[in-house]
Amino acid sequence: MFSSRLLNNKQADNGGQNLSREHKSIEPAILYLGTPVVLNSTVNEDGSYNLAPISSAFWLGWRCMLGFEAVSKTPQNIIRTGECVINLPSVDQVDAVNRLAMTTGSDPVPAGKSLRGYRYEAHKFAAAGLTPVTSEVVAPPRVLECPIQLEAELVRVNPMMTDQYDYSVHERSIECTLEGIVCLELRIVRVHADAAILVAGHPDRIDPDLWRPLIMSFCRFYGLGQELVESRLARIPEGQYRSPDVDRARLEPVKGTQSEAAV
Repeated sequence: MFSSRLLNNKQADNGGQNLSREHKSIEPAILYLGTPVVLNSTVNEDGSYNLAPISSAFWLGWRCMLGFEAVSKTPQNIIRTGECVINLPSVDQVDAVNRLAMTTGSDPVPAGKSLRGYRYEAHKFAAAGLTPVTSEVVAPPRVLECPIQLEAELVRVNPMMTDQYDYSVHERSIECTLEGIVCLELRIVRVHADAAILVAGHPDRIDPDLWRPLIMSFCRFYGLGQELVESRLARIPEGQYRSPDVDRARLEPVKGTQSEAAV
């Protein structure tokens, strides 16, 4: 009964993409299907700044999940200090992101990254040609050139690849991804947005027609096109998504204020 209602592959509407509708079971090496690029700024042990791009990120309300190779400098800095800034570049910063792509703040370079051609870089902001600016709540700086900057505090560390499988016995165990993955839950405590991408008359809303995030899909850079159709979800007032974390963030002391000095 159900199968009689299924469309034949050749009869299916291809939606303008000339798709075959003949799905095959495949084994791609990565599943980077398309996510925004972020630049995470953190503080190193000596007080200098680290800046690193990733694309394993997603948001729920004023919470963010970031995924890293556990041997990387950025998650180690976040776990040690409990904070970072999640800077979102637009398509205009693609060259700066590319200048950081094969660098690491870890010295010596982790074995797996060394095999992939990474090099140690102590001065990430200078290497990228980007400008650090002081944050309001956290110690790591924001990136001036990024249209959106999210100050964040660490909530929880979630190790991955910890199920019942011994990765050390795998023939490629020397490579970084097999040394472990860690996902960090962060709470956003400040949102900074360039005035040019805000909705006119709505100072707390970002206009998706003006915001052009840098997207990574299978390690290649893309931007957004025009809006396709009206989303039914967009009919829900944006304010209904507001979480208590927004009001909680207002209580965070601004650096250098009397409330912070009293702590």
